[in-house]
Amino acid sequence: MTMTTEAIRVRVPARSAGHDLRAVKVVLHRELLRFLNDRTRMLSMLLQPVLWLFVMGTGLGSLVQGSIPGVDFRTFMYPGMISMTVIMTGMFSAGSIVWDREFGFLREMLVAPVSRAAIVVGKCLGGAIVATGQGVIILAMAGLVGVPYSPVLMLTLLGEMFLAAFTITAFGVMLAARMKNMQTFFGLMQMAIMPMMFLSGAMFPLANLPSWLHVLTVVNPMTYAVDPMRQAVFATLDVPPAVNATLNPGVQWFDWQVPIPVELGLVAALGAVLLGVGIAQFRRAD
Repeated sequence: MTMTTEAIRVRVPARSAGHDLRAVKVVLHRELLRFLNDRTRMLSMLLQPVLWLFVMGTGLGSLVQGSIPGVDFRTFMYPGMISMTVIMTGMFSAGSIVWDREFGFLREMLVAPVSRAAIVVGKCLGGAIVATGQGVIILAMAGLVGVPYSPVLMLTLLGEMFLAAFTITAFGVMLAARMKNMQTFFGLMQMAIMPMMFLSGAMFPLANLPSWLHVLTVVNPMTYAVDPMRQAVFATLDVPPAVNATLNPGVQWFDWQVPIPVELGLVAALGAVLLGVGIAQFRRAD
């Protein structure tokens, strides 16, 4: 007597734009919930920029007080500390990919009937929103460092923060897409973040730099995220022209002053390129 076994057919829904958009929403929502439920992470991401702003800013301000009359040095550092908050938070959000891979959750997402591009876009949007939310806390401290609570200024900084956050998260996703453990990612992250922050003009003016240092700041992508924020802040301040030229000279290519729309366009274009590379890396990942 022969026995026949009938195979059970499992119907997998066809991929569609609706499924991909739903996947983006789910991944984004998960990133937000993960961050909101981790208060220790929220506080640790804020501690470093706050220390730089109020401790280092006050200390350095006492050294340069006579050379920049009428301006608190912490006011100068304020846009840079916003950028630091956004960068640190965005990179840590991207690192969750490595965490998910180590604990097997990433494999569950990869077998879902959605494109891997949707997962990457959700990660980047979630990381950008989380980083922008952290930056809003620094925005709330504007009055403590002499920056006015102008609605136009706050909205401008908010938009520039989100753009920088999306770009840095896409960069982190690109790095994390093929990594197997958190130690490797954090080591590479620190190696990438520190030069970008120190060479972006976040902590020192871009005027009168040595030629070699000027070249490094010009080729650093984060310079074009920090400078628009600083120009937006200084546009609301009553600063003597000489002091403004020293603290807020803008970015120059040879003798050409780079306009703010060009700087923001470069950041947006870089974010799109990094997102594309991250998607390509993710499609090859296990």
